Amino acid sequence: MDASLNEAALSELVELFYARARSDDLIGPLFNEAVHDWPAHLERLQAFWSSVMLTSGRYRGNPMAMHLKHRARLTPAMFDRWLTIWKHTTEELLPPAAARAMQAKAERISESLQLALQLDTPDGREAMLGNGRKSMPYKSTPVFDNDTLPEGLRRAHSTREGTWGVIRVLEGRVRYVIEHTGETLMLDPDNPGQVRPLELHHVEPVGRMRMQVDFFDHEPGSAR
Repeated sequence: MDASLNEAALSELVELFYARARSDDLIGPLFNEAVHDWPAHLERLQAFWSSVMLTSGRYRGNPMAMHLKHRARLTPAMFDRWLTIWKHTTEELLPPAAARAMQAKAERISESLQLALQLDTPDGREAMLGNGRKSMPYKSTPVFDNDTLPEGLRRAHSTREGTWGVIRVLEGRVRYVIEHTGETLMLDPDNPGQVRPLELHHVEPVGRMRMQVDFFDHEPGSAR
């Protein structure tokens, strides 16, 4: 990772970016209504980007769950504006290579969040395609519980090239850890997890749980 990406740089970036986001006409009102303690929120965001970019493991929250609370108001245009402000801010504060790395990560996060917003009911078996058709998995695992969850899923592993997965928690909670970033997501019946091709990850049951994995030959939730 570029040496210019460190805790101090990420802290400065988060502070400036969210100052701009809060004053933006499109996304500012939602941010300001949703966040009641900005100093604490900025600390969590700094921990998130530290975990994502520096693999520090500082963040232990669930950003997907937080965004799903505002499902009714979030629009693609808002995500586009978020990315535009992020692009301008990273280019202003960071060297080109570091800025591009931050932008690429933000784009992937945006895609994952928008996919979650498009998903059907929590226990739905299908994800909505952009053209209104249903995206059907070509394969699904059995339903696993704490006793039957394979050891291979508890260790670092990945899907094959071109294979996407959706982890659906039917009961309880499961911790989903992306190995190369250290990002940790808490999955539950309201919050499925997307598995990208070749992305090393593992899952950890949190108490008693039941889960299943669907596999796709395309990115679920996007039109083909």
